[in-house]
Amino acid sequence: MSTILVTGATSGLGRYVAFELVRAGHLVLAHGRDAGRTKRLVEELRAQGNADGFVADLASLAQVRELAAHVTDAHPDLDVLINNAGVGFGRRGSGRELSIDGHELRLAVNYLAPVVLARALLPVLRANTPARIVNVGSVGQEPLDFDDPEFTRGYSGFSAYSRSKFALVAYTFTLAEELQRSGVSMNVLHPATLMDTAMTRETGAPPSAAIADGAAGVLALATQDLGTGRYFDGTRPARAHRGTYDREVRRRLAAVTDRLLTT
Repeated sequence: MSTILVTGATSGLGRYVAFELVRAGHLVLAHGRDAGRTKRLVEELRAQGNADGFVADLASLAQVRELAAHVTDAHPDLDVLINNAGVGFGRRGSGRELSIDGHELRLAVNYLAPVVLARALLPVLRANTPARIVNVGSVGQEPLDFDDPEFTRGYSGFSAYSRSKFALVAYTFTLAEELQRSGVSMNVLHPATLMDTAMTRETGAPPSAAIADGAAGVLALATQDLGTGRYFDGTRPARAHRGTYDREVRRRLAAVTDRLLTT
């Protein structure tokens, strides 16, 4: 049985995955942004298995780093990280938003936070191999504008979301290569299209998939050896946006990411 950190576990896909993992006998470390909701979730999870709770706002990179430190201290046996938390397109007509650190919000939560959390947890994951990192991406992928990574010009919530997911996929491939032969695998998936979640309902679009449909791929990648550096559509191996495989794009992304994380 594994010790698995699930970010964004208080609702939607993360909540469903957390309960499935607890029922299967794993120790679930459930992350949420709201302390009250996280506490209630952990109480419900503990009625069915083993769970612990952690609170952090992933729009703050300082809180992301604190989350990693608290998890490492409390659960040095951690061997699976599921980066599930995310911010969707936003309501129709909503404008550009900023994170606590002043980054474009979707880039911060959907990309920078998973990068920082994965990097910070690598020492404990390396100590508990075979270990896995599962990044919840999206089929919606749009190349990042390296001249305007914070999307200050011509902002669109849909494009901001798609750019953040493009970056997450590309970075997954890069870090997976660095982790070759380390015992830590790293994969990314599009769980399902327009699942019946608050994120989908916020867009005004009717759901076209159940949460269970999207959970299947996440659960498979978290609990099975399915290789590393791969992109999945649900449970099926698939091809991501062609730009995510471009080594020059990934080199430029790494440089921009390092700059954003130090400013």
